[in-house]
Amino acid sequence: MIIPMSRPRSLHVLSACLLSLLLLFPGSGMAKDYNVLFIISDDLTYTALSCYGNEVCETPNIDRLAARGTRFTRAYCQGTYCGPSRASFMSGYYPHATEALGYTNPRPRIGDRATWSQHFKNHGYYAARVSKIFHMGVPGGIEYGGDGRDHDNYNGADDEASWTERFNSPGPEWKAAGDGETLENNPDGAKPAVGGNTFVVVEADGDDLVHSDGKTAKKAAELIHQHRDEKFWLGVGFVRPHVPFVAPRPYYEPFKPYDKMVLPPKVPGDWDDIPKAGINYKTSENMKMDIRRQKKAVGGYYASVAYMDAQVGVVLDALKSAGLEEETIVIFTSDHGYHLGEHDFWAKVSLRDESSGVPLIICVPGKEPAVCHSLVELLDLYPTTAALCGLPVPDNIQGKNIAPLLDDPSIEVRDAAFSVAPMRKGFLLRTQDHAYIQYREDASAGMELFDIREDPNGYTNIAEIPEHAGLVKSFQAQLASKLKEVRTNDLGIDYAE
Repeated sequence: MIIPMSRPRSLHVLSACLLSLLLLFPGSGMAKDYNVLFIISDDLTYTALSCYGNEVCETPNIDRLAARGTRFTRAYCQGTYCGPSRASFMSGYYPHATEALGYTNPRPRIGDRATWSQHFKNHGYYAARVSKIFHMGVPGGIEYGGDGRDHDNYNGADDEASWTERFNSPGPEWKAAGDGETLENNPDGAKPAVGGNTFVVVEADGDDLVHSDGKTAKKAAELIHQHRDEKFWLGVGFVRPHVPFVAPRPYYEPFKPYDKMVLPPKVPGDWDDIPKAGINYKTSENMKMDIRRQKKAVGGYYASVAYMDAQVGVVLDALKSAGLEEETIVIFTSDHGYHLGEHDFWAKVSLRDESSGVPLIICVPGKEPAVCHSLVELLDLYPTTAALCGLPVPDNIQGKNIAPLLDDPSIEVRDAAFSVAPMRKGFLLRTQDHAYIQYREDASAGMELFDIREDPNGYTNIAEIPEHAGLVKSFQAQLASKLKEVRTNDLGIDYAE
């Protein structure tokens, strides 16, 4: 629901434009050289957070950040799996602008142009990351032992030029001591806990510091105190709730017995009106997960979220104890969302809201807490933080400065959010009223169109209904225009699908 405006829209637009101009100039007195603390969770759906309405999974530390900041309800990633999403928001370009469409670093395409953290580093900030900010395989890039890699120094698709220092957080992952079960493709229960991008639950022995995220929080807290007297851009990358769902045993207790977990509705014929490309790569059917395993998957996911939330608390406590709350912009988000059984879909990749939408909280000292329903993109974080900190905003990057929303959350900065699923050659245009999804640039692999006002959960695809043909044609034209805009940049790339 959009917050009603109490003033004419023209005044809102004028005030937003004036504020944007003021933020671009440090001499205006409105920008300040804040620290930036960027906290990102991996594979986190906003529907799992209590500040977004979840009544089963409690996330008190993320909630307390939301209570101080602006919580966005219509934030979207630019790629619905880790690699393209992270390459996009760190480079400042859409995935199709850099062709970083998989699990690659965008540096070959952006050349000497500064990434988000590098831009701050170039202006005198200490820039560091702890664990996963650019793409790093999970669990493969995190687990230690047995694969011959030195995980203390394994950086995945990271970009060295982006950092003053960088730190990794190896952990046992699916090999953790405890009670493990493979839920995916294990109908007879014969498989032990296995690695890879697989639904595995491990109720682990030991405390928080046994695992990657506990180590990440501890190191981030140390860095905050060590660099309290200089300006910093600190990226804190938590790997949970990405599979395997591994957390210390106490985090599982609120969700047991697992049979009390409630699954999303299962609607007969739900897939009948969507193209084959619209059926997600992981489903209850192809994963061979019965109802018991589906409910345990939800419980394991929630336990992983609860564990991750506790680590967010460690970092926020460190910021407070260092006396830096009023000197630091804090951002919390995820690289993309995640399906937990909606439409019998699981995991990421799909372009539905559960997968393309992300939690986003931006907390800026002195700004009033708010909830904002404007459409925004993760790509907007780079220019927004640069403007807020009084740094020049590179004119080539493709996001928007959304700082005006932090003062007036009722305005809107986008007509549509844009996201892609490269492995499906899928594209999303998400407006306030509709979700339009197209597979291939010529729509030859199908389309989906959902009326969000009437059908918020997306059960009826209206793309092939004749009375909506004009709307479909309009969205096709908008998508073609958007792709042309995305590809119009200074990177000199010759594009082909």
